[in-house]
Amino acid sequence: MTTSLKVAVIGAGVGGLITARELKRESHQVVVFEKSHRLGGTWAYDPRVEDDLLGLDPDREIVHGSLYKSMRTNLPRQLMSFTDFKFGEKEYGDPRLFPGHNEVLMFLEDFASNFQITELIRFKTVVTRVEAIDSGITEFVVESMTNQVSSVEVFDAVVICSGNNTQPRLATYIPGIETWSKKQMHSHNYRVPEPFRNQIVVVIGSGPSGVDLSREISTVAKEVHMSSRSPNVKVSKLEKFNNLWQHSKIECINKNGTITFQDGPSVEADIIFHCTGYKFHVPFLKTNGIISVEDEGIGPLYKHIFPPQLAPRLSFVGLPKKGLTFPIIECQSRWIAQALSRKVSLPSKDEMLCDVKEYYRIIKGNVLLEHDIHSVEFKGDYMDWISAQTGMVVEKRLQEKFTYLIQCFISYSDEYKDLYSLKYGK
Repeated sequence: MTTSLKVAVIGAGVGGLITARELKRESHQVVVFEKSHRLGGTWAYDPRVEDDLLGLDPDREIVHGSLYKSMRTNLPRQLMSFTDFKFGEKEYGDPRLFPGHNEVLMFLEDFASNFQITELIRFKTVVTRVEAIDSGITEFVVESMTNQVSSVEVFDAVVICSGNNTQPRLATYIPGIETWSKKQMHSHNYRVPEPFRNQIVVVIGSGPSGVDLSREISTVAKEVHMSSRSPNVKVSKLEKFNNLWQHSKIECINKNGTITFQDGPSVEADIIFHCTGYKFHVPFLKTNGIISVEDEGIGPLYKHIFPPQLAPRLSFVGLPKKGLTFPIIECQSRWIAQALSRKVSLPSKDEMLCDVKEYYRIIKGNVLLEHDIHSVEFKGDYMDWISAQTGMVVEKRLQEKFTYLIQCFISYSDEYKDLYSLKYGK
C-alpha cells in the first residue's frame, strides 16, 4: 500500500523541480519553497553582487546566484536531460552543444510548465527553520517568511534541495593572506571581466570555474596567474595566451605584498581572486546534533541522501559532485519519492549508519575526498546503484557517458585538454 504525505521541498532549482515532479507522481502533496522571484536556482542569472566580495560578513545582504554573464555549460546538453524530457531535443535560440545559462533556464522553465510544477512553488519565500516536532520523526515544522510575514506549517516530510553555491569557501590556509592589504574577491561575486582591466591577478583554483574565469579576465587584465593544488602543475604560459600563466600552489604572501608560488616565481599582484568553491550551508536546519553541516559536507548521510536517524522523512537532493548532475538528481528524487510512499524500503537505521561509517573509512587519508566528501568522481557506480533501487532504467552506461564527457571537455576548450593531462597524468 502506498502512502500519500504532505512534503515540503526547499528550493526550486534543478533538484527542487525534479523532486517535486517525482513526489507528485507518487501522489504526495507538494509545496516548494523558493526564496527568489523565479525558479531555476543556480541557473537564474542575477547581475547583482554582494558588498562583501569575500562573503565573510554574516549580516551582509546575500545574493543567491553565482552565475557570470558569459557562462556556458561545461557539459553538453545531451548529458543535462531527464529520462522523459530531453534537453538535447530542445532549442531555445542557442543551438550550441554547450549552451549558455539562459538556454538552461528556459529548459527548466519548460520542464516546470510541462509537468505543472510552477503552480506548486511559493516564490519570494525564505525558509528560516526546519525541525522535527518530536522523537517519533513523523512530522516536521517548517517556518518561513514571505514579505516580512512569518508562517509556521507542519509537514510529514522535508526534502532539502537548496543548492550549494552561496557561501564562499576561501583559501585562508595560505600564510600571509589574512594580512594582505589589497583587493580580494570570490568567484561568487564575479559577473563581468571589466573590474580586472589592466590588473595583475592571482587566481586561486584550477577547477572549471578557475580555468574559465582565468581565460575570460585575461582578455582585459595585464597578467593572470592561476594557482593549482595539483602536484603535476609546473610554471608555464598557456598556449594561445600572452598573459596567462599556470603555477603550483602559493607558498606564501609576503609582507611586501608579493605572492610566492611553490614552483619559485613571485608576483606583485593587484587582486587575489578565489575560485575555490563553496561551503555547505544549511542555516535553517535544526536537528539537535543528529546532522552535522561542515564546510566540506553534510553527514551522516546514507548514499549522500538520507540521514539514518531521520530517514526517509528528511532527505537531501543534489549533494554529489563531479558527476552527471541532472541524471543523478533524477535518480535520487525518484528513490526518495518511492521510499516515502513505501513502494521501496530502506535498510534499518543501524545498517545505514554502518554503511556511512564504511564510506568514511574508505575515504580517510584521501586528501581530495576528505576535502569534498560528496564527490562521486564521475564514476558510474553511484548512479547505477541509486537507479537500481527503483528499477529506473538509465539510458547509457555511466562509463560510456564519462568517456563522452572527457571528449566534450576537450571539444569545449583546448586548454581543458592540457589541464586534464596535468591533473590526471593522462
